[in-house]
Amino acid sequence: MSKPHHPVTPAIRFLRAHKIEHTAMQYPYEEHGGTAHSAECLGIDEHQIVKTIVLINEHKKGLIVLMHGDRQISTRNLARQLGMKHVELAAHDQAHKWTGYFVGGTSPFGCRTALPVYAERSIWDLPLMYINGGGRGLFVTVAPAPALAALNAQPVEVAVD
Repeated sequence: MSKPHHPVTPAIRFLRAHKIEHTAMQYPYEEHGGTAHSAECLGIDEHQIVKTIVLINEHKKGLIVLMHGDRQISTRNLARQLGMKHVELAAHDQAHKWTGYFVGGTSPFGCRTALPVYAERSIWDLPLMYINGGGRGLFVTVAPAPALAALNAQPVEVAVD
């Protein structure tokens, strides 16, 4: 039996290099479909999907926040927790420059530029997380603890419904 075919992205290479067990899965990507669409396609709870958000601070430095698919980030609370004055979403072209990924396919794994990674604290409690594998319509399933450890992710509590 042959293995299913999926793209080998920098994210997949990162996971392999760090010996992180993962399973790649593809779904039909839909522009502006968000995590609700991918959860429906994969038949999973949207809360288990972890989205990768690229932000920029007042010093024009980038950072990544990992958040549950069914939650939003309070940038005000994030800035406060990180001791910053201001944090906002990075422009799509700037996010692409830092990560090497296009919006809709951004993964925290295998980014071009090493950015600090912060993750909503409750992500560590998930039995399994579904996170972008570096391409539109490509997810990987991983256990949170080893994946977040490889990213040196720091916990934050910035989720809002």
